[in-house]
Amino acid sequence: MKIIITGGTGLIGRALTDSLLHDGHEVIILTRSPKQRDTAPTGATLAKWDARTAEGWAEHAEGADAIVNLAGAPLDKRWTDDYKQTIQQSRVNAGKAILEAIEAAQQKPRVLIQSSAVGYYGTEQTSPLPESAPPGDDFLAKVCQAWEASTEPVEDLGVRRVVIRSGIVLSRRGGALARLLPLFRLFAGGPVGSGNQVMPWIHLADEVDAIRFVIEQEQASGAFNLTAPNPVTNAEFSRALGRALNRPALARAPGPALKLAFGEMSTIILDGQRAIPEHLQALGYPFRFREIEPAFRHLLYSGYSH
Repeated sequence: MKIIITGGTGLIGRALTDSLLHDGHEVIILTRSPKQRDTAPTGATLAKWDARTAEGWAEHAEGADAIVNLAGAPLDKRWTDDYKQTIQQSRVNAGKAILEAIEAAQQKPRVLIQSSAVGYYGTEQTSPLPESAPPGDDFLAKVCQAWEASTEPVEDLGVRRVVIRSGIVLSRRGGALARLLPLFRLFAGGPVGSGNQVMPWIHLADEVDAIRFVIEQEQASGAFNLTAPNPVTNAEFSRALGRALNRPALARAPGPALKLAFGEMSTIILDGQRAIPEHLQALGYPFRFREIEPAFRHLLYSGYSH
């Protein structure tokens, strides 16, 4: 297969690229810095784009088997008014660029994988949230709605589109787990805020495999929650990580202090969503990791490279 990836040098993009290259597929990564080959997996083709238009890369979309759109400014910076605009515009502009390239292609890509997040559902803490659940109305929920809508018109062009609403992706190399490991190893880890907020997690291996699954499954279309079937509270997450590391999980970071330190961005840490992968399970996706503690142990001790 010929697959184009935006955001291909990020945590998910690199792991997905490595997986595809290992199986002999052609991967083209769209990047603003194609000369910086050290940022991309060996074997991938780098193509320059400006993350706003199809200029300079549209020919790659011709006859592609899939485009995977993972592009977007990181969320782990303080959300000033200007940066909130950057968060949204980076996602919407990338979507518009992809739409422009697909419109120009004579032979359309077979499928577009449009990234999103479980933040789409707002900060609902208790009720199970399948893909049919309504969107929330906070900042992240509105960003996700705009992100998803940016590529929706490709469906009218006859292109199958899958929206992947990812949960907290677990990896030793980045994201939440990578930040928590040093604290737990220093006996300083534990619940955050109330500890009752739900964390819809997924092992990076399942994130990658699930993306490949929906690329290959012709009947897959619409929204898919990319989360493990068994979400946990923050307190359960902390205890499981402590057990995996043979460390206590007693230190607690108070919510007010986090709000003071991080501002509005603290919602990522203090709020949650009980998202469940109803559509993945209905199609028979075989999760490798359904429970949190085995996922931690695999990431920490198996030699898994990501």
